[in-house]
Amino acid sequence: MTGNLLGPEPTLLPARDEPQGMLDGGTDPAQVAAHWPDFSAAWAALAENALAAGENVSAYAYARTGYHRGLDQLRRSGWKGFGPIPWSHAPNQGFLRALAALARAAKAIDDVEEYERCSTFLTDSDPTAPH
Repeated sequence: MTGNLLGPEPTLLPARDEPQGMLDGGTDPAQVAAHWPDFSAAWAALAENALAAGENVSAYAYARTGYHRGLDQLRRSGWKGFGPIPWSHAPNQGFLRALAALARAAKAIDDVEEYERCSTFLTDSDPTAPH
């Protein structure tokens, strides 16, 4: 018998070397998002920067965009709406960062329900992921 007896196999997003390389090289995340609007890591970076600047509504919008674009990619990669999305797989980190930023931004604007939903989703995706 093969497979994961405890649940679905982890979902592993494909690597996106060109946009990730641009982010890693210091390109403005807005430029990366404009060129690759489906690249969650760029939206996550925009959200994290906005949170650091106290721009919570902008952070919420950026994070929600990265989160939804990541959901699209997860579904294309076989995710059925549940199951592990491991942080240890680097291409998953953009989605998980966007989800964490969405939780933080929701908390900052007093959207308790969204904060709790995102926090639970993040823990369900990978309990070892940084929150």
